[in-house]
Amino acid sequence: MFSPRYHYPMPGPLLHEFPWHDRYRLANLDDVLTPALLVYPDAVDANIHAMLRLVGDPSRWRAHIKTAKLTFTLRLLVSRGVRHFKCATTLELLEACRAGAEDVLLAYPVHGANARRVRQIADEYPQVRISALAENEAQIRQWQASPVGIFLDLNPGMNRTGMELTNAEEILTLAHQIHASQVEFRGLHYYDGQYGNVEHTERCRQARAGYDRLLQVVMELERAGVTIPELITAGTPTFPCSLDYAGFRGGNFLHRVSPGTIVYNDSTSLAQLPAEYGFAPAALVLTRVVSHPHAGIITCDAGHKAVSADAGVPTCLVLGHPELTPLGPSEEHLPMSIAEGSPAPQIGDALYLLPRHICPTVNNFDHALLVRNAQIDAIEPVTARGRENPLLTTLRS
Repeated sequence: MFSPRYHYPMPGPLLHEFPWHDRYRLANLDDVLTPALLVYPDAVDANIHAMLRLVGDPSRWRAHIKTAKLTFTLRLLVSRGVRHFKCATTLELLEACRAGAEDVLLAYPVHGANARRVRQIADEYPQVRISALAENEAQIRQWQASPVGIFLDLNPGMNRTGMELTNAEEILTLAHQIHASQVEFRGLHYYDGQYGNVEHTERCRQARAGYDRLLQVVMELERAGVTIPELITAGTPTFPCSLDYAGFRGGNFLHRVSPGTIVYNDSTSLAQLPAEYGFAPAALVLTRVVSHPHAGIITCDAGHKAVSADAGVPTCLVLGHPELTPLGPSEEHLPMSIAEGSPAPQIGDALYLLPRHICPTVNNFDHALLVRNAQIDAIEPVTARGRENPLLTTLRS
C-alpha cells in the first residue's frame, strides 16, 4: 500500500469527465511496445505559451526541469525565451547546460562528491550561471574559489529543507558569511509546495500569509545592508498566488516563480489550476489491456514502474473512459474496475492514461514518442532521467 507524503487532489469531475481529444490518438499502434510515454509537442508548446502569457516576461519564469527531462523539451523552452531554470540532480544540471540554458539553480542541498560534480560542470560550462542552495556555513564553504553562486534556502513551513523564517538573525549571518567567503550571493529560495491539497482561494490566502512573513525577512536583510538580487517562490500549485502578490512587485529584487509540471501537466495540476489558464495534457502513457481476471475488472501493462504511484491511488485517469477506475498497481500491472453495466475493453485494446503525477512518471521511461497529427514524429531519449554514474567525480579527478 502506497502512503504518499503529500496529498495530491483528484476531484471526481476531473477523474470522470476530463475530455478526450482525437489529437491524443496514435493512428498506428501495431509496432509500439507498451507501456509507452507519449509526448505531444504542439501541446507542450501551447502550455509554454500559456505560462508566458501569465508571467508576461520569460525572465520571470525559472522553470523546474524535473518534469521536462527531455533535451527536446528543454530546447523548446529555450527557443521560447525561457533561459532560467531550476533542477534537482547533477544530471538535470548537465542536460540544462547542454540544451542552452543561461542560468541554472541546483535547488537541492548537495555535499561532498555531489558538490564537486557541480563544480566540474560549472568549469565545463563557464558560460552558464550556475547556483546552489545553502542553509548553513558548511554548505557555503564548499563553494569557495568556484564560479558557483549561492541562494539561501528558506523553509516556508513545508519542513523539507531550509532555514525557518523566524531565524532572521541566522539568515542575515549566513548572508554576511557568503560575502566574506568571496562567493556570490544570488538571492533567496522559498518553495511553498505544501498547499497542493488546498482549494485555490484558500491556497492563495495561506500562501500569501507566508509571503508576508517572507517579505519581513527581506526587509530585515535590506535594512542590514544585504542586497537581494533574486527571490524565487512557488511551484505549480502556488505560482498564481505568487504572481498576483503585490509585495513582489516594485521591490529591489527580481521575483521569479518556478513551476515545472505545467509543461506536460497531469491530473493533479489540471485540478489545481484555473481552467481559464489554458493548460492541457501534453504527455500521456499508452497502455494495453492484458487481462480480464475477474468480472468487472481488467488489467493493463502500466504498473507503478510506468505510472508513478507516489501521489496515491488511483495513479491516473483513463482518457475517454470514465467507466474505468484504476485500482492499486503492482510493479507491472494496473488493474481497473469497470462501472456496472459498462462494456469491458477487449484484451489488446489501447488506453491512454493521464498520470496523477507526471514528473516521476516521465522519469520511469528511457524514451518518449513524439506524436503529431496521430503519427509518431520522432523517438526522443529521456536524457535527464535517473542519475549520473555515482563514481563520475572520482574517475575524472
